[in-house]
Amino acid sequence: MQQNPAVDDPADPAAVPAPAQDRVPRRVPRWVIGRQPDRRDGALTVGPRTTGRQWWQLGAVMAAAAVLYLVHSFLRFRNFEAKGYDLGIFDQAVRQYALFREPIVPIKGVDFNILGDHFHPIIALAAPLYWIWDDPRMLGIAMTALLVSTVIPVYLFARRRFSHATALIGAAALLLWWPFQAMVNWDFHEVSFGVPIVAWVIWAIDGRRYWLATLLAVSLLTVREDMGITLLAIAMVLAIKRAWLPAVVTAVLGVAGYVFATSVVIPHFSPAGEFGYWQFTALGPDMGSSIAFILSQPFDAVAVLFDHPLKIGLWLLHFVALWLLPFLSPYTLIGAPILLSRLFNDRLNVWSPVYQYDAILAPIFLLAALEALARLGVWREARRRRTGSAATAGLGAPSVSRPGRPGRLPLVFVSVLLGCGVLGTAVFPQVFPFQRTVTGDNWQMTEWAHALDRAVESIPDDVCVEAADNAVPHLVDRTYVGLHGDMGDELATWMIIDTTVDELGGWDPLTPAEALDRAERLGYEVVTEDDHGIWVLHRDQPVDPVCATYVP
Repeated sequence: MQQNPAVDDPADPAAVPAPAQDRVPRRVPRWVIGRQPDRRDGALTVGPRTTGRQWWQLGAVMAAAAVLYLVHSFLRFRNFEAKGYDLGIFDQAVRQYALFREPIVPIKGVDFNILGDHFHPIIALAAPLYWIWDDPRMLGIAMTALLVSTVIPVYLFARRRFSHATALIGAAALLLWWPFQAMVNWDFHEVSFGVPIVAWVIWAIDGRRYWLATLLAVSLLTVREDMGITLLAIAMVLAIKRAWLPAVVTAVLGVAGYVFATSVVIPHFSPAGEFGYWQFTALGPDMGSSIAFILSQPFDAVAVLFDHPLKIGLWLLHFVALWLLPFLSPYTLIGAPILLSRLFNDRLNVWSPVYQYDAILAPIFLLAALEALARLGVWREARRRRTGSAATAGLGAPSVSRPGRPGRLPLVFVSVLLGCGVLGTAVFPQVFPFQRTVTGDNWQMTEWAHALDRAVESIPDDVCVEAADNAVPHLVDRTYVGLHGDMGDELATWMIIDTTVDELGGWDPLTPAEALDRAERLGYEVVTEDDHGIWVLHRDQPVDPVCATYVP
């Protein structure tokens, strides 16, 4: 019978003993492929049963995190900190899905189908939520549920190796860690669907449910077009596990999914007729030349990954708190395409830790670190046995083999990680944005937010309006709203301009001065002048029918 030292050894001071029937590993089920050798990574293929009390404790941690996430998200919305990029964009797309229409998103442009920007049909799963409450904050609720649910596979993964206490603290540490805080602070993004999926993929691979892992991996193709490359990395891990057929199927589907999304779907819906997100000119003008550059000049390619302080900071934030342990685990390969594509990207903002891009990496690297910790314990125990065997052989005594013990190290590791999250939340708001919520810094609305609220209230329903980025989410449920300069010159009859910011939002944003000049040129008259920097303008012309019918 296979033993799990972290569960089966009552002498482990870091373990929380479970009832005897729960410490016995269950029979290896039919879904395990082929004849499997004994595991050498300190884990059970089928983990111990989780008791009702343990589930309640995990549920309490998840509930506490959900409350914190929702409070922070709702405060951001009330304080006009949520923006059209990205909350407004996804609200318009999901709102149209809920109406059984194509996802036209005016924030991206007139008659712009969001599938011409990114391939993420999975967001349509949020549409039924709008039948309950058609409000942008519903997306924050959905994202909270997705992020919080991620700790279920993380907990189950850890329980194959370690005690309940270690797994529970590890789950809490992930929920408080900076990538999840950054995701909540970004209001919503399609990658939030991929966060729990990728955690379940690793859980399935670790449990030798290889076909289930392939099925889950394929669902990632609906999250974002570049997930096809991630499927290649998952296929590599499956190959390392010697699951050859699932690896081949996963790789083929990954390539096919990437090509289908970037060469068929996105060009079909894109106004430019092509995929517009190749932004890796440091490597080459296209994928072929970039691959050639990486293969022919590998040292120069690696240098690109560290050529800016933000990039170095991102490496440190991801791996130092995890004690560099992910580098010892093959599961880190799954996160490699996502991380490297950001560091090779031309856009400086994707190198920063304040955006949503890191949330999908957090469970990957944490699970990799936990796997590496257990593997190190096995290696250490094997070395101790060899040393003990040599000593007893010299004395002529028989060698006694005992199961390895993880000791206190795993519990110390997750406790330190949780402590880093607590400390960061207390003193580093630039990376841990929940600091403003837990300290009460954002509990009161500013005069600027009140001015924006008055401006939004002055806009009538069923009109076309160009608005500042922070006002957009408050208009998406009753107007045809876009950003300044992105809707042409004839459609809008109302404007909200925020002169306190440098740019008014969007892919090619106008400055407030440019927006005011444009408004004057187009015949707008001032309705509200400089209310704490907020201007409301209107021109007298008939409302276009598209404005009145976009939001029923």
